[in-house]
This record gives sequence, structure tokens and C-alpha cells, in this order.
Amino acid sequence: MALYEMRTYTLHVGKMAEAVKLYTELGFPALQKGGHDKNLVGYFQADTGMINQLVHLWKFEDDNARRAHWAAVFQNKDFVEGFASKFRPLLQSQEVKLLTAAPWGPHP
Repeated sequence: MALYEMRTYTLHVGKMAEAVKLYTELGFPALQKGGHDKNLVGYFQADTGMINQLVHLWKFEDDNARRAHWAAVFQNKDFVEGFASKFRPLLQSQEVKLLTAAPWGPHP
């Protein structure tokens, strides 16, 4: 059964433009270069409610695949040193939820 991971990053107010620039120029290219984007369902920006949030959704075969994925990402120096070290100061909080698909409806 597939496992989905939803990560919600709440940024400090006024930091969205800087976060988008970092993801665009450093973060996502580092994920792509390392082949770490294959499980990505998508990145999303909140438009209502908590508008200073970035949400990303990942799909994995199981928890072992999820753990292996993040271990590989955090071995990627372009991601950790080039992107994450600059991105982390923009974060106010981070929430990670693990989800399983309901037995009805579409499963991306």
C-alpha cells in the first residue's frame, strides 16, 4: 500500500518570495540533479488561510522507501549545503504527516 508524506512548511511572514527564489534556483534543481524528485507528487503554495505556507506531497511504496529517500536527500551536498542551509532560517515551523490512501477515489 502506498504511503504519502505531506510536508507543510510555515515561513516567517514576508519570507515567501525569498523561499520561492531559493527553491527555484537551488532546492528543486538539487533534487532533480540527485534524482530525488521521482516520488514528488507536487509542491503547492497556500492561497488562503495560512498564506505563508509551502506544502509538498510525496508518494512512496512504503515507509522503508520513504526513509531511504530522505537519507539519500540528506547525503546530497547540493541540497543540504547549497539549499537547506539557506532555507532553514526562513522557517517558522515544519509539520510532517504520513497518510495512506482511502480505499475509494483516485490515487495519484
